[in-house]
Amino acid sequence: MTVLHPVRVYRSEEDLPREEQLAWKLAEVAADPVEAEPEVVDMIINRVIDNASVAAASLTRDPIVASRAQALAHPVSTGGRGASIFGLAAERSSPEWAAWANGVAVRELDYHDTFLAAEYSHPGDNIPPILAVAQHVGSDGRALVRAIATGYEIQMSLVRAICLHKHKIDHVAHIGPSASAGIGTLLGLDTATIYQAIAQGLHTTTATRQSRKGEISTWKAHAPAFAGKMAVEAVDRAMRGQTSPSPIYEGEDGVIAWMLDGPGASYQVPLPAKGEPKRAILDSYTKEHSAEYQAQALIDLARKLHGEHPELADASNVKAIVIHTSHHTHTVIGSGANDPQKYDPTASRETLDHSIPYIFTVALQDGGWHHVDSYTPERAGRADTVELWNKVTTAEDAEWTRRYHSEDPAEKAFGGRVEIELQDGTKLVDEIAVADAHPLGARPFAREQYIKKFRMLAEPVLEEAEIERFLELVQRLPELSADEVRELNIVAKADLLDLAAAPKGLF
Repeated sequence: MTVLHPVRVYRSEEDLPREEQLAWKLAEVAADPVEAEPEVVDMIINRVIDNASVAAASLTRDPIVASRAQALAHPVSTGGRGASIFGLAAERSSPEWAAWANGVAVRELDYHDTFLAAEYSHPGDNIPPILAVAQHVGSDGRALVRAIATGYEIQMSLVRAICLHKHKIDHVAHIGPSASAGIGTLLGLDTATIYQAIAQGLHTTTATRQSRKGEISTWKAHAPAFAGKMAVEAVDRAMRGQTSPSPIYEGEDGVIAWMLDGPGASYQVPLPAKGEPKRAILDSYTKEHSAEYQAQALIDLARKLHGEHPELADASNVKAIVIHTSHHTHTVIGSGANDPQKYDPTASRETLDHSIPYIFTVALQDGGWHHVDSYTPERAGRADTVELWNKVTTAEDAEWTRRYHSEDPAEKAFGGRVEIELQDGTKLVDEIAVADAHPLGARPFAREQYIKKFRMLAEPVLEEAEIERFLELVQRLPELSADEVRELNIVAKADLLDLAAAPKGLF
């Protein structure tokens, strides 16, 4: 059973017992000692595999090289044995820095799971900080599973109810509380301690969305990792008896009053009742393609159109392409963002990842999408691609916006209708509601597809024996001992990672 918790702003002279505050309600969910259901356990295993997949593909990319070097500059802290760093066999770091390095690796390619409702989210971002703490303190697989279930539950509950982006607050502000809550579950902390950590986790992770606007920088990958790192530190601080701003959500000078909908705001946050299992992860979905989630279905549609109408790949045959879609797709990754960089062939990979005109063009011409090749400067700068790219625009469609926000899984949609006008006057119209890999899509992802994705991305950088070792281990996740949890890592091929060549900084 789901309980709706009402949230509003309270004046300082109004009485709001902490037991009625949202942060306390979230902490109660985290402290509730329910076991994860079998299908939830299976999905958690899928997502740990998924995170390892995209991290493997990122091991030599600049943001990961830099964040890994930062983590290695911070040796294991007291109180535990440290946490592993993706790609490395024996090296360990303090858990907050391992969460940082591994969080960047997971997020860099924009290629792991997603959940979209009132806000956007990549709930798999909860896994690196929770896993890092589990390895540091010696938690077993059962505890890790329960903690990950909490991280997903809390983040997705907040995402269902509280919109950040319309106030230009980055969506990672929901990760600080959710990762803090997940770590609280992992450690078996009491409600009061988790409450303080959640408040601190939120207070330190509210940043603007400029990281996803204009010329998008490498900070896009670092932002959720920073939230995870702050969550680890928030829990440590709360465990030492230190308190945090309160009430963090409802206060007169709190997050809602000054950063979100203001003093007159009200929300209804859905939370599982006491004793109810945490099942939110089952409502999330992963990516087949390395691109913003709203691009997933449209890549699949472009792939289909490429096969049915190969003439569309020739820019000279096309007069105009209009993608009728949701408000979010139009204004964040479409022409409605009014970002000239979305049509710039010299733009960064992070910017191209947030340009549906570019993504649709390349998928239409190539009949598919590749996490590296589709973003290269040579691919983006191809003359015929630039010509076709500039003929692609987006338009908001009220029905697609309604379906985007629908609570009915059968009609919730992240796609759109594409209208293509050819030079000879012919018009082609086609549409897609959800990505092929979506649970309701043409080819839904199951364990087989997660493993296939892992093999595809890991084979260039991991030895076959390492691939098999990791897959055997992770699929026994709830049964793992503390020592086996410490082996939940991927180790790169010898000589792939040149640690000495990493950029130097302050540490």
